[in-house]
Amino acid sequence: MDYAIVESGGKQYKAVAGDTIDVDRLPNEAGDKVELNVLLNVNGDTVNVGTPYVEGAKVRTSVVDQVKAPKILVFKYRPKKRIRKRRGHRQKYTRLYIEEIIASA
Repeated sequence: MDYAIVESGGKQYKAVAGDTIDVDRLPNEAGDKVELNVLLNVNGDTVNVGTPYVEGAKVRTSVVDQVKAPKILVFKYRPKKRIRKRRGHRQKYTRLYIEEIIASA
């Protein structure tokens, strides 16, 4: 199985051609093309590890949609002090479709 480990927004993701991944929000519209840098590339029995990136290797993706994660509720409570704080957070993500993995030459 061919795959690559890519970096986006300081986080690492496993990219397999034909799959989708959710990365932190990117300022792109649906249908835009995005190229990601490759940290590690596995092609059959060959493994290329970058320092920090594999030279010549790229992952071509296209933006499918801008999505939101489920809401997370944060509730802070201090007993006997009448302190109660309730907040919600909903992270925004960009869904990327992995078109192809270009291995280094």
